[in-house]
Amino acid sequence: MSLPVMAKPVILVLGDSISAGYGIDSKEGWVALLQKKLINIKSTYSISNASISGETSAGGLRRIDPLLVSDDPDIILLQLGANDGLRGLSPVQMKNNLVAIIQRSQKSGAKVILLGMKIPPNYGKRYVDMFYNVYPQLAKELNIPLVPFLLEDVALNKDLMQADGLHPNVKAQAILAEKIEPYLFPLIK
Repeated sequence: MSLPVMAKPVILVLGDSISAGYGIDSKEGWVALLQKKLINIKSTYSISNASISGETSAGGLRRIDPLLVSDDPDIILLQLGANDGLRGLSPVQMKNNLVAIIQRSQKSGAKVILLGMKIPPNYGKRYVDMFYNVYPQLAKELNIPLVPFLLEDVALNKDLMQADGLHPNVKAQAILAEKIEPYLFPLIK
């Protein structure tokens, strides 16, 4: 009698264009670079990137249940909300969507790391603050790790951004992967 083959543990990335690698070859994106680092440290984890350019928190909520079944992730890197903010959608609704994604993920047994985002200041201080504060509130309320702002040291550096000013270029991808490592690597050891 043969023993069942154990599937590799999976890290699911549920994000938008920042994680999908908009405007660059996906092999050069931070998700692919993080997978290479996992291979280099001889980790058995594989990364499944379910990120879609333009995705909102509502879209992620619609897709999470099938992804939990198909990918059976052990860890989820949740990078959603930026498009909610850019579209001026309600931060309260965004928070509710993210809470539902996180709770469903945790119920399935996955650990969640939240990747915080910020939106440009031209949306007005009140809205910008309401938007950004959702991330630390969620991390505290649901007791999950938070990467405070994934694009810190990148978003305002023209050498690291594409011409649209919203998406990081190839040079920025290693920086993004490095920002996630201190939050992810303790969970995979």
